[in-house]
Amino acid sequence: MFVQIAVGSGLLLVNITLAAIAAMVLEVIFARAHGWLLVEPHRPKLVVLVMGVSIWVLGVITTGTWVWAMAYEALHVFPTLEESVYFSLVAYTTLGLGDIVPASEWRILAGMEAANGFLNFGLMTALLIESLRQIRINQVEHKRKISGYRDSR
Repeated sequence: MFVQIAVGSGLLLVNITLAAIAAMVLEVIFARAHGWLLVEPHRPKLVVLVMGVSIWVLGVITTGTWVWAMAYEALHVFPTLEESVYFSLVAYTTLGLGDIVPASEWRILAGMEAANGFLNFGLMTALLIESLRQIRINQVEHKRKISGYRDSR
């Protein structure tokens, strides 16, 4: 049991680190595109942003799933890589079909992976929403500045 907890904790830390790095890289990309994002037209750019950030988030989620799958493969939890990837996808997304299950000496990992997936989906959703919110706020403020609008507060 303690080996599972140690392995699972390590995998959680790897995935959290990867998600944090992905968030920082996305922030750098947004900073570099800041000027372009402020210039009209805004709506087509927001569509591009939703698509781009969604693909970015999907990449982070996919990477997380593969980290766990590769660990299952290295530990020989499942007989094939395909089963490791399939189980990882089912556990990470908290779908939990139960058609493939790990041996009892590794089953705690499934719960830890589900917790990791649940956490990462929440973090990535927050990243997506916050990115769009900040960009939209900046666009509105920029439009007010160039139109000469002054807040009367």
